[in-house]
Amino acid sequence: MVNALESFRVDVRDWLATNLTDDLREAARLSTSVFSERDVALKWQAILHTKGWVAPSWPAEYGGTGWSEAQRHIFACECAFAGAPGLIPMGLRMVAPVIMKYGTPEQKAWYLPRILSGADYWCQGYSEPGSGSDLASLSLKAERDGDHYVLNGSKIWTTHAHFANKMFCLVRTNRDGRPQQGITFLLLDMDTPGIEVRPIPSIADDHDFNQVFFTDVRVPISGRLGEEDQGWSVAKYLLEFERAVAHSAGLMMALAEVRRHAETLPNGEGGVLLDTPAIARKIALLSVDVAAIEASEDAVMAKVAQGFNPGPASSLLKLQGTETAQRIQELAVELTGDYAAVSQIEARKPGSNVEAVGPDVGLTAAPRYFNGRASTIYGGSNEIQRNIIAKLVLGL
Repeated sequence: MVNALESFRVDVRDWLATNLTDDLREAARLSTSVFSERDVALKWQAILHTKGWVAPSWPAEYGGTGWSEAQRHIFACECAFAGAPGLIPMGLRMVAPVIMKYGTPEQKAWYLPRILSGADYWCQGYSEPGSGSDLASLSLKAERDGDHYVLNGSKIWTTHAHFANKMFCLVRTNRDGRPQQGITFLLLDMDTPGIEVRPIPSIADDHDFNQVFFTDVRVPISGRLGEEDQGWSVAKYLLEFERAVAHSAGLMMALAEVRRHAETLPNGEGGVLLDTPAIARKIALLSVDVAAIEASEDAVMAKVAQGFNPGPASSLLKLQGTETAQRIQELAVELTGDYAAVSQIEARKPGSNVEAVGPDVGLTAAPRYFNGRASTIYGGSNEIQRNIIAKLVLGL
């Protein structure tokens, strides 16, 4: 088996060397946002789709690769090591597994092939003003009117809603009982009359987030996933897949980049920054943290291979991955020094001929740092993840 896996790794590496284009590598290297730019992600998705590798985690019956957990892990690592851009996860990794579990045959037949091909571009309608990590308090109202729900309210921090043609959305269909009751999970078209998307520019000079307003928006009952008032169970299932992300390969690459800069940037004393004991110590500690995350992912991978869902382990991975990523981003800013304060929007566009000010790390260090602040909030804040671990793992 070891030889077979090593042979698989070589095949993946060779294919990436041939098919991952230079422009995609450059776009990934300069990316500072939560997700890749839409056009970049869709171009890479089309290449993977042609090969049949776009959805490694999907069952083969729905168009997945049929790979083992070990093969999927190797593929994710090799993509990260090769510098491939990330695919947009809202369709492929988040709503698709939920459609597979809760969808009708008609929903599966319609949505899943379009998610694979990239024909549908999804956004997530979860958070609301005043109802962020406390998802059960959401209030976007959905009232039955014949064969439709009529939606009124808003969603906020909706990543890439300005690109999306589809949204999976949690709505309030009943106010009786506990807050978790009376929530329904809907799939809807973003061009439905009454939907308005307003941008929320970020401090990192990116436009990822939006607020989405719903005014008498009519969504067919056929767009419901699961039963009415039972959307909380659907949402929790989806969040397991949102949180159980393989972080280690990306963290290894990010830390390797930081180390490369530390080995080349001068420390002002005739040496390089890596000669500074405090810098060397931080890199060493981060290396240990990344190794621990890789071990945690291996444990989860083994569990999933046995047919189990990630469960509360997904909360542990989110904690470890996002907080370690933030520490790597902080160190990159420290290495950059004063140049981190320079906004270089034009210089970090792929194909730009604008010369960078200061070291190359200065192009991305500050924007990645600012964008990275959100990682311990989205997908359920890390405080919430600690509560989940305390309750489900420690029994507190």
